Amino acid sequence: MRQRIFVTQPIAESAIKRMEAVGEVEVYPDDTKPIPQDLLIDGVRRADILFCLLHDKVDRSVIAANPKLKGIASMVIRPADIDLAEATARKIPVTVLPSVITEATADICFALLLAVARRVVEGDRLIRAGIYPGGQSNHLAGGGVTGKVLGLIGGGGKIGKAVARRAGGFDMRVLYWTPRRKSEAEERAFNMAYVPLEQLLCESDFVSLHSPLQPDTRHQIGERELALMKPTAYLINTARGPIVDEAALVRALQEKRIAGAGLDVFEFEPQVSPALLTMPNVVLTPHLGSAVTELREVTANMVVDNVISLIEGRRPPNCFNPEVFER
Repeated sequence: MRQRIFVTQPIAESAIKRMEAVGEVEVYPDDTKPIPQDLLIDGVRRADILFCLLHDKVDRSVIAANPKLKGIASMVIRPADIDLAEATARKIPVTVLPSVITEATADICFALLLAVARRVVEGDRLIRAGIYPGGQSNHLAGGGVTGKVLGLIGGGGKIGKAVARRAGGFDMRVLYWTPRRKSEAEERAFNMAYVPLEQLLCESDFVSLHSPLQPDTRHQIGERELALMKPTAYLINTARGPIVDEAALVRALQEKRIAGAGLDVFEFEPQVSPALLTMPNVVLTPHLGSAVTELREVTANMVVDNVISLIEGRRPPNCFNPEVFER
């Protein structure tokens, strides 16, 4: 009997076709929002393997919905929203991706940095409204980028270093802080200077977040950290939403304690604080870090590699809980 695969949103057609060659594939058709939890549970009940995406909450209720579930194949690098303990207890393999989104995420980071500093979105809205202030009007004067100071929090990883490379093209001074300092050779290669976190927050014109989401980084940026930033500084987050205390960020923006923010991730995705939606000095994107057409096709097919391995009874290439295969 062919294995049944439930996919939580439309993905690359090439990936669908590969799975159709080895199993029965059902795809939830709406790609405008994450699948509702009740429909996710229904889908899991009909499946042998769940193919899920980063925004899907695969909690205990989802996993328990099908005692015969044979695998959870996720399009994530770290399965933060999957109940790994529950899956492991039930001997369900959870598969992930290798780190392949570095350059795309660094691109969106710099896109947000430029957009919020140079007020690109505000300018676009004015033009569409028929308003043209003039080429030397101060109406949309914003912050400069070239020659400024960029601070990377958790910036010693691949994405942080990719952002540092881009900053070199703008003659920026790059500071970074991470719990484990990099070698002097790496610092020289990426023109990054290691400083304490407090110094980074005080000196940076742009603070960009690159920490992984784990218990000790939840609300890594809160009232205290935001208070250390310059009133002319911008916060950029392309890492994970809960790294920032969103309520504290809203207050800092409302009180003009920082100049603005560029956010690709949010504390309570897919919900976004209503206050952020009204602020012209905040640029918001719906978790677009890896939203590059060719990259999405590559990552979907990497997940399919894992799915096919599970169907064929082989250990998948990117299993996050390999202990489930131990006897």
